[in-house]
Amino acid sequence: MNVRHVLVLPDRDAAEEVAQKAVDRFGLTEEPQLVRDALAGEDDAEDAQWLVIVEDPQERLDSSSLDDLAAEYEGWLEAP
Repeated sequence: MNVRHVLVLPDRDAAEEVAQKAVDRFGLTEEPQLVRDALAGEDDAEDAQWLVIVEDPQERLDSSSLDDLAAEYEGWLEAP
């Protein structure tokens, strides 16, 4: 089963940094995917969160460690 972790970050810069740190810190073989997530009803690009999607095919990543990483950038790990 392929587990997918979704980290929510406040802006693109934070998302890019978290994605790179996730690769370095957890030894990921696949780059996390970055996705812009506009807030409901908002058209302004400034009102967007960014998602860092981390694939975990072997279910070896610790959720609390991912949440801690996101928290370093004012983000969080989305509950499954």
